[in-house]
Amino acid sequence: MIDLSLLPDGGMAWLDGSGPSSHLVLSTRIRLARNLATYPFAPRSSVTQREAVLREVLAAARETVSLREALVFRLDRMESTDRQLLHERHLVSRELAGAGEGLAARPGAAVMVQARAGVMLNEEDHLRLQGLRSGFDLEATYQDVDRVDTELGQRLPFAFHPEFGYLTSCPTNVGTGLRASVLIHLPGLVLTKEITKVLQGLAQVGLTFRGLYGEGSEVVGNFFQLSNQTTLGKTEQELLDHLGKMVRQVIEYEEQAREVLVRDVPTIIEDKVWRAYGLLRYARSLTFEETMNLLSGVRLGVGLGLVDRTGLYALNKLLIHTQPAHLAVLEGVGPDDPDLNVRRARYVRALLDDEAARRGQSP
Repeated sequence: MIDLSLLPDGGMAWLDGSGPSSHLVLSTRIRLARNLATYPFAPRSSVTQREAVLREVLAAARETVSLREALVFRLDRMESTDRQLLHERHLVSRELAGAGEGLAARPGAAVMVQARAGVMLNEEDHLRLQGLRSGFDLEATYQDVDRVDTELGQRLPFAFHPEFGYLTSCPTNVGTGLRASVLIHLPGLVLTKEITKVLQGLAQVGLTFRGLYGEGSEVVGNFFQLSNQTTLGKTEQELLDHLGKMVRQVIEYEEQAREVLVRDVPTIIEDKVWRAYGLLRYARSLTFEETMNLLSGVRLGVGLGLVDRTGLYALNKLLIHTQPAHLAVLEGVGPDDPDLNVRRARYVRALLDDEAARRGQSP
C-alpha cells in the first residue's frame, strides 16, 4: 500500500476550499503535453523506449528546483487499488492509472508530484506536466506548470515544429499542448433547466465539458469540468483569457440561477437541501452516485447560507473519501466488498456528526 501521507496534504491541497470562488469552483487544473524528439511518441513506442523516456525525464527532473524533491510513483508496479487511489485524488488520469476492470498500467507509467505541480509519464504523450489548485485560479496554476516546463525544457529535447508548435500524439493538442480546466458545481443551472443552453453556448465558443474525472467520465452531483477544446493557433495567454472569460460568465449565470430559486421556490429549495443533509446524516446504505448527488444538495445549501452544520472542506473531503478505493482502504477491505455501501453511509454519518459537534450543533 502506498503512503500518500508523504505528499503535502496527501496530494489534496486543492480540496481545502481556500481558492477564489471556491464555493462554486472546486479546482483549477492545467496540463501541458510534451514529447521527447528522440523517441517515437507513446502510442508507437516500445517498452524499452518507454523506460528510456522515464529514465531521462527523472534524471532531468532531479536537476530542477520544481521537481528535484518530487515523489515518484511507478504505476506499472502498483496494485490496482493504489493506482485507483491516485486517480481518485486527481493526481493521475484514468488512462495512466489503467483504471477499470481487467485493465493495467502501461509499462513505464509513472507520476512525479511536488507541491502543486507534477508530471505524468508515458501516458498519451511522453510527459503531461500538470498543476492543480483550489478554486478558480488559472494564472497561478499556469505559473506552477510553466515553471516546470521551462526547467525541463532546458534539459530535454521537446518535439517542436516552428510552424505548428509542440507536437503531440493527439492532433487537438498540437500547438501549445495546453489543456486548462475548472471543476465547477452548477446545481442552480441544473435545477432551473438552463444547463443545456449554457453548455451548448460553451461548445459554440470552443469549450467542452466532462464529468468529475474528465474525459470518459459521466457528470454526477452536478459537477462539470469545463476546458478548452483545441490549442493550435492560440497562445497560452489567449487560451487562458478565453477560458477565464467564459468561466466567469458561467459563474454569473449560476449565481443568477440560485437567486431565482431562492426568490421563486424557497420552500422547495430548503426542503431539497435539508432532505439531502438528512439522508447523508442518517442513511444506513449509500451508493457512490447517490452520495455525490446528496453532497451536491448540501453543498448548495452551504452556498446559500441555509446549512451551517458543515463546511465546504468537509464536503470536499467526502467527495474523495467516499469513492471506492479510498473507502476500501479506510475500512481495510477490498474495493469489491459487498458491504461497501453500508460502510460508506457509516463513514459519512461519522464525519457529519463530528462536523456538527465541532460547530456546536445538536444531532
